[in-house]
Amino acid sequence: MAIWQGKSQRKPTGGRLHLAAKKRKSEIGAEPHLTSIGEHKRKTVRTRGGHKRTRVLVAKTINVTDPKSGKTTKADILTVTGNPANPNYIRRNIVTKGAVVKTSAGNARVTSRPGQDGTVNGVLVE
Repeated sequence: MAIWQGKSQRKPTGGRLHLAAKKRKSEIGAEPHLTSIGEHKRKTVRTRGGHKRTRVLVAKTINVTDPKSGKTTKADILTVTGNPANPNYIRRNIVTKGAVVKTSAGNARVTSRPGQDGTVNGVLVE
């Protein structure tokens, strides 16, 4: 089911609003792709203008940057330990931007948007 991001049929007061135009395909939004932990799975989506966007559906590794040395290494994601977006995401092991994940290199905070960027990047936290 698509998400419609156009103007509402109602005024802020609750009265009926008669729109001058019908719904347009350009006003359609996308369902959120919640990235989970497991074997890698990606999806390529066609966007406006014929461009492509890669979404990470399931992730196994993360590119971790050490802020002290500036080095970036690839580490395995073990579990999600914190997520300010939604406390239920911790139990479901859903990776979003800002989530704290336990990796083989230590705890890391996710800095990319896996459902939109097509990659999982993070910074080590103490």
